[in-house]
Amino acid sequence: MGRVCIDRLDAQNENVSTTLVTTARIVDGTGAPWFRGAVLLDDGEIAEVSRVPEPSRSADTIVDVDGDILAPGFIDTHSHSDLQLFADSTLAPKIRQGITTEMLGQDGFSIAPMHREGGAAEWQDQLAGLAGRVDKEWTWGGVEAYLNAIDDAGVAPNVGTLVGHGAVRFNVMGMEDSEPTDTELDEMRDLVAESMDEGAFGLSTALVITPCSYATTAELTALASELEPYGRPFVAHIRSERGDIWNALDEFVDIGAAADVPVHLSHFKLGGPPQHGKTDRALALAETARDRGIDFSADQYPYTASNTLLSYVLPPWVHADGPEQTIEYLQDEEARERINADIEHGRIEGWDNPGAYSGWDNVVIASVESDENTAIEGMSVAALAEQWDTEPVYAVCDLLAEEELGVSVINHFIDEDDVRDILASERVNVITDGLFGGNPHPRVYGAFPRVLGNYVREAGLLSLEEAVRKMTSLPARSMGLGTKGLIRPGMDADLVVFDPEIVGSPATYDTPRQYPTGIYHVLVDGEFVVRDGETTGATPGSALRA
Repeated sequence: MGRVCIDRLDAQNENVSTTLVTTARIVDGTGAPWFRGAVLLDDGEIAEVSRVPEPSRSADTIVDVDGDILAPGFIDTHSHSDLQLFADSTLAPKIRQGITTEMLGQDGFSIAPMHREGGAAEWQDQLAGLAGRVDKEWTWGGVEAYLNAIDDAGVAPNVGTLVGHGAVRFNVMGMEDSEPTDTELDEMRDLVAESMDEGAFGLSTALVITPCSYATTAELTALASELEPYGRPFVAHIRSERGDIWNALDEFVDIGAAADVPVHLSHFKLGGPPQHGKTDRALALAETARDRGIDFSADQYPYTASNTLLSYVLPPWVHADGPEQTIEYLQDEEARERINADIEHGRIEGWDNPGAYSGWDNVVIASVESDENTAIEGMSVAALAEQWDTEPVYAVCDLLAEEELGVSVINHFIDEDDVRDILASERVNVITDGLFGGNPHPRVYGAFPRVLGNYVREAGLLSLEEAVRKMTSLPARSMGLGTKGLIRPGMDADLVVFDPEIVGSPATYDTPRQYPTGIYHVLVDGEFVVRDGETTGATPGSALRA
């Protein structure tokens, strides 16, 4: 077991086309028991799967993995690499986990379409805490042009995108807090359909973040209905994961029923002590949805803290006139007093109010954009308020104004027993949902190996084969990735090799930038992006079109 060498038979040929992986324990992605065998890759595809561990045949490259696990490449159905991939085409924190495919455009915040005059700069400001800012001109308008820009830049893993409800709404209505007119709704529907035609894999929303949170159920149903001819999913961060979670789940499922489309629940969790321990009820709702004939699936990160933009804690009205006006509100004394009262006294009915709900001790600054404030990364809002000699809400206002909204946070409000219960569900796949920069959430570096180490090897919560299914064929099915997620002839040659005895993640909240242990090789389209535990710098991935 352990790190192995690669024997290149044709050392003169750098553009090898065939690779033979031998003496492997193959976990094929179906959930079936592993078997000993070998896999031949030819021109980016799996050409042959053999039960003979060392078949007598030639190949340009032979990889003897000495009994380690060979699995399909892992699929991250909830990624925020939308802009980061232009800054770092290798996406090393992801591929080092064994991730070979990512789904972008999450939480309603896709980077395309962007047809609004001058909208790119404003939209980037709005989502700065989520996607960061990179030195890349937004040359695209629609989804197809964005995907072309990714292909032109090069990327190590494969990436697809959803179209974001927030982006669609912003293109038509800006950040306005109102119901769309019939004409505006038709324009939004056309944008969704256009994005499907250009290769988007579905529609995403986050009903706790503006402008998505301004939408009615009727608006969401109308937009989701555009997915029906394509059979693509409606993917949602539901309207509440805390006090009103049961109504939020009902709304989500009802939209799927009314629109007659698959639904995929983002980062399935129960937030805050009042809901802890109620996973049986939540999972029963998921099963009831399937009993109703609704194709319900979900994903989950294996941690007890979320990771999102700090501006999320502000009342919805603060965002309604765009990011420039938001920053003005944050510096206006009268507006600040109103913000503080809305948060601390819960004055807005139906709003999740995450800061007050979680407690400011549990909201931790993960990243800022300026060098001046990097020292506060890793500090809770409560501690920051004490250091700045002010109240927590005013510290939030000051920081967001200084950073022009470019702040992300880690929010500790999930129960470990609930994490385990949801992870054990056969409907739920594994994700990272991690934001780059600063002192990031450890899931950016460690979500997938954490499951294999903590929950498979140490806790015995899942079998190895079931865990791999949750990372491969299950997410491939949910997102409509027909040639990924299984080790079978004709499937894409996206593979990962790891040692089940030592695979794991040393990344922690205090020291998150640590790569996994025990993951030795990762191949995308038959090419090594990780070899002998190190990134190769290769960018064989592509922008996928549904």
